[in-house]
Amino acid sequence: MLHRAAVDLGLAPAALAPAVSDPAYRVLAGGPGQAVLLRRQWTVEGTPEAVVLAAAGMGPDSPAVQATAAAWGCERVRDRPGGRGVLPVAPPPATAPLTERFLASAALAATRVETAVALARGTGEDRVKLDGSPSLAADEAAHTAAVGVLGALGVPVLSEERPDVAVDPDGPWIVLDPLDGTGNFRAGLPPWAFSAGLVLAGEPIAGVVVDLSSGRRWSGAAGAGARRDDVPIAPRPGTTVVVPSAPGGRAVGVPTTARRIRVTGCTAVEICLVADGSAAGWHDLDRSGTHVHDVAGGLAVLAAAGGVALTQDGEPLRLHPDTGMLIRFAAAGTAEATRELMAAVGPR
Repeated sequence: MLHRAAVDLGLAPAALAPAVSDPAYRVLAGGPGQAVLLRRQWTVEGTPEAVVLAAAGMGPDSPAVQATAAAWGCERVRDRPGGRGVLPVAPPPATAPLTERFLASAALAATRVETAVALARGTGEDRVKLDGSPSLAADEAAHTAAVGVLGALGVPVLSEERPDVAVDPDGPWIVLDPLDGTGNFRAGLPPWAFSAGLVLAGEPIAGVVVDLSSGRRWSGAAGAGARRDDVPIAPRPGTTVVVPSAPGGRAVGVPTTARRIRVTGCTAVEICLVADGSAAGWHDLDRSGTHVHDVAGGLAVLAAAGGVALTQDGEPLRLHPDTGMLIRFAAAGTAEATRELMAAVGPR
């Protein structure tokens, strides 16, 4: 696809190479003679926009270009000089399915959070929560920025940064970790992420996770599949397992089937690494558990990609609107692989 797009755009294939590894670039290809190269950037006014760098047969109003801009959390597309100028990105109509409206709003919320946490870095007073995790001014800024967007959906929003609100457990609700990996953010050690999940009757049906340190984005919805940086993803077998950080003085449990263990310090990203096949599995079975706001966004991406999450009892994981509740589970590409991972971890 890259070589064909380069021909259509009249560019050397090397000119499109950044789009392979840099989340701020995209190459889109349509039918014969149709391609576009996009870049995500901020204006001098601080407005995020998708910029058309090169195009053949596709313009800023093309559905694929508009969809990419929306997934980037951009509200407008800028055409090339001499082109059509700046076009707004239309949000989904109010009649669109809730999952579609959620994905668009969550992408926009992630962009607002991206700006808010950058501006809040180094300000305010560092605190320590009752569970020992850090709380920074950036956490509060991220919450305010995210809820300012997601609240417009008219669905209850739960957040790590606020007491829980009343939720109909059989209805839709959103659960949010506006800055997952606060310790990483404070240390300047990637990754740290925005994570939001839409839950219906205990099932995570849509999710968006954005690694704010790199710009990499995962999203997914029930029945629509999952994507990383606009590329469809699916779990795959392997021998790399990701796990949460171990409590002080304790070791990380290594499953007997694993050849490599990775600890990122950012749970939302870790589960997405299982969804996209970078890692074969994830578990917290040797810990006290994790919270719904840490995992809902990633679990929605995992489910949309075809992956499976099972409780320590081997049952399908259901989410509850309680951000204080601890959850222990394992996740992998299939139910069989998840059970194999649980067996390899051993009884706990």
